[in-house]
Amino acid sequence: MATVLLIEDELSLGLIVRDSLEVRGFAVLFAADGEEGYALFVAHAPDVVVADVMMPKLDGFSLAARIRQTDPYVPIIFLTARSQTADVVRGFELGGNDYLKKPFSIDELIVRIQALLNRNQAIRPTTPDRLPIGHYHFDYPKQKLAFNGKETPMSHREAELLKRLYEQRNQVLERSVVLLDLWGDDSFFNGRSLDVFITRLRRYLKDDPQVQIVNVRGVGYKLIV
Repeated sequence: MATVLLIEDELSLGLIVRDSLEVRGFAVLFAADGEEGYALFVAHAPDVVVADVMMPKLDGFSLAARIRQTDPYVPIIFLTARSQTADVVRGFELGGNDYLKKPFSIDELIVRIQALLNRNQAIRPTTPDRLPIGHYHFDYPKQKLAFNGKETPMSHREAELLKRLYEQRNQVLERSVVLLDLWGDDSFFNGRSLDVFITRLRRYLKDDPQVQIVNVRGVGYKLIV
């Protein structure tokens, strides 16, 4: 039985979602604000976090940033009425795995939870701690990229994308595959967000001329090392 940490300050909505998840076989930890939610996360290590963005005491983005300091893997789904590009990109940078815009259906939430749980189970046990990328050393769990003793901190989404490029190094990483894997769908909007992250990774890797991320037109990207 998977354990869901649900954090929602709108009590009536939170109770409806909690009850619906429990009926479908999930164990649910429920909190009404971000600080209480983080305390439950530390105490119980849930399998997935579902958090509202706008919450008292600790908002969803700040909560995700705290969680990612100790756990790079646990899936985080944001519930939000906000859909501005900057908000969505920031949420992904801070470690969110998916967005669900209010109002939403319980069935859609469950499908997204299950998809992230399946994906997380597949990647957890096989990722080494440090990955060599040319003259760089990529510490995936700590989300840091080191070059000649200088460390560059990375966001959760940047680290996830670089890991997938590394796993497919010198081969094409299909754009649609990475969008479905990390963003949940391959819409135009998410594609623009992916382009932003690729640009950032290129900037991080610019000190080693032997390392390149090249576009494969109409298909995806290739990390050349």
